[in-house]
Amino acid sequence: MRKDKTIFVILHIVNTIFIKMVSSNKTVNQIKAMYVLGDSSVDCGENTLFFPFLLNNLSLHPCDGPPSAILPHLLAKKIGLPYPIPFYSQNGSTEVLLRGVNLGSTGATIMSNPTNSVLQSLNQQLRQAFEIFQLLQLELGQETATNFIQSSTLFYLSFGKDDYIDIFRSKSAKSPGSNETQVSRILVDQMTNAIQYLYGSSVRKFVFMGILPLGCAPRFSQWTNNAVSGGGHSGDRVVCADEINNLILEYNAFLENRIISLNVELADAQLIFCDVYRMMMEIIKNPNAYGFENVNSACCGIGMDNGMSGCMSMNMVCKNPSTYVWWDLFNPGRVVSSLLADSAWSGQLLPDICRPTTLQKLVPTTITNTQHYHQPPPITTARHHDHHPSPTKTTTIATRHDNPPPSPITTTHYL
Repeated sequence: MRKDKTIFVILHIVNTIFIKMVSSNKTVNQIKAMYVLGDSSVDCGENTLFFPFLLNNLSLHPCDGPPSAILPHLLAKKIGLPYPIPFYSQNGSTEVLLRGVNLGSTGATIMSNPTNSVLQSLNQQLRQAFEIFQLLQLELGQETATNFIQSSTLFYLSFGKDDYIDIFRSKSAKSPGSNETQVSRILVDQMTNAIQYLYGSSVRKFVFMGILPLGCAPRFSQWTNNAVSGGGHSGDRVVCADEINNLILEYNAFLENRIISLNVELADAQLIFCDVYRMMMEIIKNPNAYGFENVNSACCGIGMDNGMSGCMSMNMVCKNPSTYVWWDLFNPGRVVSSLLADSAWSGQLLPDICRPTTLQKLVPTTITNTQHYHQPPPITTARHHDHHPSPTKTTTIATRHDNPPPSPITTTHYL
């Protein structure tokens, strides 16, 4: 009896090990390219013509580290995609375009900037996106290009930050007036037009980033009562400019509500809104919990709190950038970007930053389970019979979504 039990255990162990050795699971990402549109939140100056000569006292070095450390690039890495190449660095080849492009530009605004025609607007980046669509149609054929755009692309949009920076800098001597309270609706209307245009061009998956709390940025938090009341800081605690942040919150709320409506109106479209403001305020209010020591000053800059002018030289950089929330007068540091990426991707640090779902759930994947195995022998104490190998068994399991994603395109040259 003891011998029979030993045989049973040995056969079970051998059978389990054998199947594990010959089984393989492979997760295949259906998103093949990310296309980025936006402002200084998505570009380090490499996609801005004549940068930085026309940006007044903004940073010569607007990013903490290489471009790969900014939020859209961190998210592209999590998806398993290459970093989207800057639009002005690509050569127009189909192979490059199929890997994703960053159309974003430092200083870009939703509305055209009448004081600086060199800086881009949302409409200019939409025209560049249209050029990409046309090139893909010419090279791949209209049907194949349309299928690729619809099934295999993700569009990331992050606008509004530089619109409000321009407004607040022009109002530096007084509080934002009543006219600025109407700006949010105008800007969101323009963003809605962009969504509808891209949807009409077969784009189906969108990520929209809200604006960060500019009222807490070193340039604006230092404002005193002759500008915006409530600015400055007390000891180690930052006191944000509430009137600025209220306008940012208004814009973010309008944009999210519009996205909720468009998710209903646009058939088979999937749009998510990521609340950058909420995550950054959590960090600003509880810096020690996230490993930060300084929430008031910029790591690199000039003037009070290093917030009067931008990072003009890398020789100005603080000793421990990772302990600073802010890199320069308007931009967060790379550690903050990393925390934002983790939360946007999976809700790891702060749940519900991206709504109605996380970026990880937005990105469709297939799990291919390929098993090459022999039919396991019967586990008995009696003499077992010979067995014959069964054919290879392959199954594909689609990750569940509220709206089933389109079938992935199968042409190999997209990889």
